Parts: sequence; structure tokens; C-alpha cells
Amino acid sequence: MKVNTLNDFINRIPKAELHVHIEGTFEPELMFALAKRNDITLKYASVEELRKAYRFNNLQEFLDIYYEGANVLIQEQDFYDLTIAYLEKCRDENVVHTEMFFDPQTHTHRGIALETVISGIQNALDDAKKNWGITSCLIPNFLRHLSEDDAIKTFNEALEFRELFAGFGLDSSELGHPPAKFERLFRMVNDEGFRAVAHAGEEGPAQNVWDALQLLKVIRIDHGVRSVEDEVLLKELVQKQIPLTVCPLSNLKLKVVQKMEDLPLKTLLENNILATINSDDPAYFGGYINDNYKAVAEALDLGEKEMITLAENSFKASFLSQQEKEKWLKTIEKIYTDFY
Repeated sequence: MKVNTLNDFINRIPKAELHVHIEGTFEPELMFALAKRNDITLKYASVEELRKAYRFNNLQEFLDIYYEGANVLIQEQDFYDLTIAYLEKCRDENVVHTEMFFDPQTHTHRGIALETVISGIQNALDDAKKNWGITSCLIPNFLRHLSEDDAIKTFNEALEFRELFAGFGLDSSELGHPPAKFERLFRMVNDEGFRAVAHAGEEGPAQNVWDALQLLKVIRIDHGVRSVEDEVLLKELVQKQIPLTVCPLSNLKLKVVQKMEDLPLKTLLENNILATINSDDPAYFGGYINDNYKAVAEALDLGEKEMITLAENSFKASFLSQQEKEKWLKTIEKIYTDFY
């Protein structure tokens, strides 16, 4: 298949995005605009200088600039503007459903009220559904480089808004902060009836994926690419149909893989893993979801069948109702039939 034709097909098929951090969609132009509105001085002189800073050798270097950028988010309108800008990308790239992460502690530790953060994000989600038909879920993530006690405090505060959340997750620096650190917290999350997800097997080893499953009782693994190092784990993921939310351009930018051809996505698919494609922090990693689809298609020599599988997996792995999942799976099938 010609590349242009495959790219057109990727643009046309509906997709769900299950791993995107709203703070990671902060484009430099918007960051400067909000800094000006809130009278905050950035340490970068221009948009171009800031973009040049988006060169990372590891996850921690990325997180340092990520948290600095979040400092310009002050008012409810700021969170609305950030979120609606990402949702406009969803509209343009045919992302019809998104399950969005946000980091409460990144903002509450700066003195921003949790209600301010959530109201701005949720209002944008509501407008996107009303105006463009995009459905969504909101998933607060705990910062694993902070203490479990701090995360428990955040969890208790977040319960006031529990009807807005589809579940809770765990992100930030994986090295030195294994899942076992948060076992008590996630027991609370599960006891309250929430779904649990966690970043694991990105920087850290396959054992972190095991521990997230067994200790935290998660039902979806974010990243998880190092699962390929453990054949028994791969069988477990298949047997229990545990999805992996793979983020190709992120893995390349943060040097999880040295080149896109090293991404073990093909191995995951060949082992019948419920792998999905996502953008993670697209403003920092150089591409939104369609860019990620196109990057793996080119590097791994994937065709329309694999693109269909990945799009289908995104709905199967989502928190949508079974009826909604089936609707989108039928839509993908019809688009394929019409396209070819």
C-alpha cells in the first residue's frame, strides 16, 4: 500500500486515546500566552527557545520542564484553554473518545484549588461532547516521586468529585518508585470501587508490570513495553486481556528505545496482546495520535490490517460501554469496506 493512501486511512478511521496527560499537551505558543495573561515570566525568551529545550535524555529531564510549564496554569480558564486545545486536535484527527490523565498534585502543591483544575478541564470536556460528539473520561494520576501519604491525602480530597472520574492512575518517575510503594493507596482506590491503572514497564523492568497487576490490582498498564522481556508475563496479559497503552513517539523521545524500529509493538501484536497507540505528552514528544500511528506504520512496516487492529484495540481497551464499543467497531469495519 502506498504511504499516502495508508496515511489517509489512518486519518479517516475513528480512534480512542487512552494515554494522554493534559498537562503534556501544552504547546509553547499557549504556554507563552497564558504566562502573559497571568503575569508570569518564563525562563525562555521565546517560543523557539522553549521548543529547543524539548530535547531530553531521559524521563526525569522531561519531567523537570513539564512541571515548570505547569506553573503558568492558574485560573479555571487556563485549564479550559489547555484542554479545549487538545480536544480540537482530537476533532481534527478523528479521536472520538479520550481517557485523559491529569496530575492533581502538580497543581494543589502550587496552591491551586482542586476545584479550579477540575472545573476548567470538565467544562472543556462537556463542550467537546456538545459541539463535536467527543466522549471522554477523566483519570487523576498520583505522582510516584512523592510520598504515599501525600497521594492518600490527594485521593481523599478528590473523592468530593468522584462522579467525574473513571478511575485513578500512577505516573511520574518509575525508577526508584516501584508499585509496592503505593500498595496501601491502591487498596483504598479499589475498595472505593474505582478502576485502577498505572504506568509500568517503561523505564522500569517487567517486574513492575507484575507488581502493578498483583499489588495494585490495575486493569490496564500504561506503557508496558518491557513486558516483552518476560514470556510468562505476556501469557498473563493475554489470558486476562490486560491492555497496554503504548506511546511510540514518547518511547523514542525519552530513549526507552533508540530507534522506532526497536519498539516491540509488532511482537506485542503477534502475541495477541491488547496493545493500543497513544500520544502521552504530544506537545513535548513531537506528535499527536495520528503521528504515532504513522510513525509505527513506517518504521515497523505495518499496513492497514495492523492499523485496524490498533484502532479496534483502542475501543476494546477503553472504559466505554459495550454498546459504544460495538458501535465504533462496526464503524471501523464499514470505513475499511468503503475505503477499499
